[in-house]
Amino acid sequence: MLQISRLRNNKEAIIEAMKKRNFDASDLINHAIELDDLRKKTQTDNDQLLAEMNKLSKEIGQLYKKGDRDTAEKLKIQTGHLKEQIKVLSQDLDRIKNELQEVLYQIPNIPNKLVPYGKDEADNQVVFEYGDILHMTDEALPHWELAKKYDIIDFDLGNKITGAGFPVYKGKGAKFQRALINYFLDKNETAGYQEMQVPHLINEASGYGTGQLPDKEGQMYYVERDNLYLIPTAEVPVTNLYRDQMLNEKDLPVKNTAYTPCFRREAGSYGAHVRGLNRLHQFDKVEIVRLEHPERSYQALDEMVEHVKQILIELGLPFRIVRLCGGDLGFTSALTYDFEVWSAAQKRWLEVSSVSNFEDFQANRLKLRYKGADGKKHLVHTLNGSSLALPRVVAALLENYQTDKGIKVPEVLKNFLGFSYIN
Repeated sequence: MLQISRLRNNKEAIIEAMKKRNFDASDLINHAIELDDLRKKTQTDNDQLLAEMNKLSKEIGQLYKKGDRDTAEKLKIQTGHLKEQIKVLSQDLDRIKNELQEVLYQIPNIPNKLVPYGKDEADNQVVFEYGDILHMTDEALPHWELAKKYDIIDFDLGNKITGAGFPVYKGKGAKFQRALINYFLDKNETAGYQEMQVPHLINEASGYGTGQLPDKEGQMYYVERDNLYLIPTAEVPVTNLYRDQMLNEKDLPVKNTAYTPCFRREAGSYGAHVRGLNRLHQFDKVEIVRLEHPERSYQALDEMVEHVKQILIELGLPFRIVRLCGGDLGFTSALTYDFEVWSAAQKRWLEVSSVSNFEDFQANRLKLRYKGADGKKHLVHTLNGSSLALPRVVAALLENYQTDKGIKVPEVLKNFLGFSYIN
């Protein structure tokens, strides 16, 4: 959420910057400023009435001491009227504050200057490429056929138990998943991220804190009876660990990693492009989250990109990094880099990670601040990245490492598995 003072002081520049998102923010920003003006006036009027009532209360006390009951009783009638006015103004003030909050919730983050203009993913910029694109024979199988051939992932069984998009991993397939999770966590821990185990359900405050709520696209699973949401990513509970906290500048950076299952409704997703592991309603992911000093957050973003890059290099997967254009940029992000691996059998790129800097957008919602050396309170910058999301990594590994002997295990995973082939 953007600070109202920032909107007020930089209105025209922010409206112009939002054009990168193909978003006209002028009406919302103007409305927010009008509501803030009304909030200030209402607050001033309320404060004046409170001061007047306090003054009268003191006078009443003095009059009673002097024995002037008649005058004191007349002033008590006046304070009664003031109390009614104050009550009405207080209710108005709460209503205005809530309305202002709702308007601010609708305004997305300001795109960084590096974000290119564009409508959708077709306009994203490729900024890095690694590895040779594998050109496999026509006999090469897509991962869903390989999963069936080696009996390691059962999509039909998952459909029987729950529904489409909830696969069951079996035998070496389950061990392969666990090996990747352990490998990712170990790599993150070596890079200085502290591992956390967090709840897989969140309350409304947590959803609002990181920007998943209001849930405009209905992507989150909701448990109505308990008013809880299944997490779409570990970013949400991990970042909310620090909601309503005041950190010291020396505490920064804070670096956490967590493995969780993730749950997404993916409303409207269908077709060949979502077959197999390409798009699921439940999937495993390892996340990295950082809280940073504002002056160092973009250096931190570069470090996170480099970290994910090295993991994919070790896995031996051809990949590329794209900088998201304004039309493809997430609501809360100021700048995002996506990692895409090459799927040899499907002959297309699959997204496996997003690494983002939210600047102070989430921190303002979370009321997450640090006390600087200047003694003042400042909002931290929050960042997160997938390190990594498993389904499409598994899909690419199965397809790219398929041989006549079976699926060859990448060298870095052998110590976690105890076998060299899935066959």
